[in-house]
Amino acid sequence: MTTTETPTTTTTDGERADILETLRNARHFLRHTVAGLTDEQSAQRPTVSELCPGGLIKHVALVEEAWADFIVHGTAAMEPGADAWTEHTEGFRMLPGETLAAHLARYEEVARRTDELVATLPNLDVAHALPEAPWFEAGKRWSARRALLHIATETAQHAGHADILRETIDGQKSMG
Repeated sequence: MTTTETPTTTTTDGERADILETLRNARHFLRHTVAGLTDEQSAQRPTVSELCPGGLIKHVALVEEAWADFIVHGTAAMEPGADAWTEHTEGFRMLPGETLAAHLARYEEVARRTDELVATLPNLDVAHALPEAPWFEAGKRWSARRALLHIATETAQHAGHADILRETIDGQKSMG
């Protein structure tokens, strides 16, 4: 698919249904974990980690959006900008003036776009070279399928982080 093509078919059975369900479940646990937190609580870093609950929502939205752009536009969509390290670091934080509600709304929009991509992408095998980075194997390519699985894995991992943070903040647990 080129960047100017618009998919017209929708397929949400079989493998795509499994991917959508996996994404939705991981997202549910992440959103459920932060439900009811105030903006102040969302910005707290209650452990030695730099992570805060609101920052995790912000980060996961940024990452999901970047991988969806990679699926559609290829390697160039993942190239870091001049302020990449600052953007990455700030992507885990609630900055002054940011709200949990705004991060959740943005995350919802990113998730909607990704779900639409899963349903309409002509082929989950379309692949692009990964950008050059120390955490990627040189010359490696990822298919749309692999990038979507990475989104689900990243979301589930950060849902676990959020659960630890939430329990530390006010004792609430996502499960159990």
